[in-house]
Amino acid sequence: MKRLAITGATGMIGSAIIREALKQNYEITCLVRDGSSRMKNIPQDSKVKVVCCDISNYSSLEIEEKCDVFIHLAWDKTSVGGRDDVDCQLKNIQYTLDAVRLAKRCGCSVFIGAGSQAEYGVQSVPLTPNLPVNPESGYGIAKYTAGKLSAMLCKQLGMRFNWMRILSVYGPNDGENTLISYVIRELKAGRSPELTKCEQIWDYLHCDDAARAFLAVAEKGVDGKFYPLGSGRGRKLCEYIEVLRNAIAPDVSLGFGKKEYYPHQPMYLVADVSELEKDAEWRPKIKFME
Repeated sequence: MKRLAITGATGMIGSAIIREALKQNYEITCLVRDGSSRMKNIPQDSKVKVVCCDISNYSSLEIEEKCDVFIHLAWDKTSVGGRDDVDCQLKNIQYTLDAVRLAKRCGCSVFIGAGSQAEYGVQSVPLTPNLPVNPESGYGIAKYTAGKLSAMLCKQLGMRFNWMRILSVYGPNDGENTLISYVIRELKAGRSPELTKCEQIWDYLHCDDAARAFLAVAEKGVDGKFYPLGSGRGRKLCEYIEVLRNAIAPDVSLGFGKKEYYPHQPMYLVADVSELEKDAEWRPKIKFME
């Protein structure tokens, strides 16, 4: 039986990975901030162990169990307001390197980090593993730097490395302030959500599909590769919103154009997942309509 160590375990993707890992008969060690209000998101199971540790303390942490795979999702200040906090984002780079060294200390042979579409900056073509990047936000710059430096460190320490550049993910345990959560909340209350024009082409992936992708890469990823993670299918953001409105409150109007786009807003975000599909034998299964 394999053991997985995972940071950011209480988040949407982290909790989905735990659910999927249990199906695949992993034992799981979850690194969780002490006092986290989202502790309830972690499935209760005899194969799941919770270790309370702040992201700033990974450098001194010792995990008792020998692990095989380390998935690093934890990251400070991911919301729009904190993404350009340069001091915090610089610390996140160090925390990622601390996580790599922790993975080595607990015996892992595979380290997988969570990158972001923000690493690419503004693009008008599908995002591929080898597309030149041009991050504009402090968050994107830090993610790119953390990915490149952790790849180098993994090579020095003798661990296989992969980096998942995540696009837009939705599903159970999604944050309260994401677009999907906001729109659902407003529609259920009978209110018209205030939105941008929502003209951008977006690629949404269900968190359960994302979880399967992480574990498929853990098993079959090609060492050193950076994989964009999305559904591989893009459509206008307004179309996703209309699907939600039609399912929840067909009579409520949608407030398109009431808000301005935020800084660094990319207008085209679609992943090219062909290499992920080929290397890891993974395919997304869940359609947005479902």
